Amino acid sequence: MPSVMGLLEERERTARQRVEILEAELREAQAVWQRLVIARETVGQILAEPREREEASGAETDECPGPVVGAAPGSVVPVWREGLDPAVLAPDYRRIMFIVAGDGAPVDCRQLAAALGLEPVPAKVEGVRSKVKRLAARGWLTENSPGLFSAVAGRGAGS
Repeated sequence: MPSVMGLLEERERTARQRVEILEAELREAQAVWQRLVIARETVGQILAEPREREEASGAETDECPGPVVGAAPGSVVPVWREGLDPAVLAPDYRRIMFIVAGDGAPVDCRQLAAALGLEPVPAKVEGVRSKVKRLAARGWLTENSPGLFSAVAGRGAGS
């Protein structure tokens, strides 16, 4: 019959090995996550660069003004800069910009979800909230007070 101390030592050894495996998996997952964050940030910077280089050189080209014109759903939201039109945004973001620019009154995410034709349930409202927060973080909208968003003058829904 094995001793109690021997059984505890065996369980401790097994638990330590499991922790070591989980720590290695965590380190690997964090490395993958970090690479994805860096890749997303790099792509955002690269998408913003051609327009900046063109403006700095003063060169005129026959190409589309900027790489994100006619953006596809799921594309990157560029940081707003002078001369950038909401047409560079993906369709969902353009619709949000149009609604927020509407009468100029601040709107909350529940109102936006309803205006977008979505059922104002928590899952849909949170999806809208993430998009609106992204637009605010990138300078397209402003968050007047927590949860209330409005258009910044000159950055409305376009013509």
